[in-house]
Formats: sequence, C-alpha cells, structure tokens
Amino acid sequence: MKPSLFSSTLRSFITSVAWAALALSPAHAAAAEQRSEGAARLFSENPRVLIETTQGNIEIELLPKFAPKHVNNFLNLVEQDFYSGLIFHRVIPNFMIQAGGYEVGLKYRDHGDNMVPNESYNGLKNKRFSVAAARTDDPDSADTQFYINVVDNPFLDPQPNKPGYTVFGRVIDGFDAVERIELTDTNLRMGMAGVPEQPIVIVAVTSLNPE
Repeated sequence: MKPSLFSSTLRSFITSVAWAALALSPAHAAAAEQRSEGAARLFSENPRVLIETTQGNIEIELLPKFAPKHVNNFLNLVEQDFYSGLIFHRVIPNFMIQAGGYEVGLKYRDHGDNMVPNESYNGLKNKRFSVAAARTDDPDSADTQFYINVVDNPFLDPQPNKPGYTVFGRVIDGFDAVERIELTDTNLRMGMAGVPEQPIVIVAVTSLNPE
C-alpha cells in the first residue's frame, strides 16, 4: 500500500483516534490483575475456526507458534461458546472491525479474569486481514475482544520500547464478509463510535480442526 500523505499534525490526530478505538471498555481497565490462560495445547497443525456472522462467514487460521497464549485463550473461549450472540461493536472503515465484548444493545458480556500477557514481539505485523487482540493501555490486558485489520496498520506494531497489539491469526476465507462488515453504516451510540446501525451478530464460532 502507498503511504498516506498526511501532515504530521493530522497523522498524530488520526493515530490518537485509532489507538483510542482499540481501547476496551472501562470495565476491562478495572479487571483483576490475575492472568489465567487455561490449559496449554499442543498442535500438529495451525488451528482454524469459522466465525459465522449475519454478514457471512469468516474463516481464521490461528498461529500458536507465534502467539501461543493468545491462541490458547481464544480457543478456550470458543470451547465455552463465549462468542455466540456477541456483535461487531466497533467498525471503522480503512482501519479495523472489532468484536468480542458486547451483545445486541451494547450490553457488556462479563467474563472471567483471563487477561493474557502481551506477545506482540513475535514478528507478526498488523497487516490487512490479520487478527489481533484488543486491550487497554496495559500491554498485558488482552482478554476476549479481537479485531481484524482491514488495512495495514503498522502503528499498532511493537516498537523497541513500546509493546504493540498482539497478532495471533489471519483471515484465510470470507474476505467478502469482512468487507461487508467494514462498509456497514455506523453511528455514535452510548458514547461509543463506529457502532453498526444494524447489529452484526456472531451466530457461532466453531473449531474446524479440533484436537
């Protein structure tokens, strides 16, 4: 992709807005410090999951070699059927689509204190169609929310002295569904920007190659 020709001031503003967009709700910031990653897994191949949504299906390949704690946490949540009924609650064209925290009506879905240590220094980049973990300013606060990059977002990658957002998977099918979600009409609701006017619901998330 060609670099954008923004002024330094405008670029700083857009970057600030984008970082804020990936922040989790205040409820996350107050979550317990205890980390719980569940039982470790061994993989003979990269696990794949199917995310069925009301805008189509998205197939994701998870990358445990690079982000084992995040993959393990995500699969634990899939096994618990945590994601069924949640929505894509934050959709920003030319940036990302985010899900994993809210039901229809922006009702926050509670979860256990399963925050995951940062694994952003794994060599994976926030490139188009990569899947990464949303978090607060605390690098180790990722839990249930995830996002799909719809463009390359290098400013979300780690810097020498600043952890980034951990990439733990990539979309391998259903690119059209990702695009439909990205281009849906959104509005400001309950203080949250980028909320789709018509809820985009995760019907189910299913493991395609269970252990």
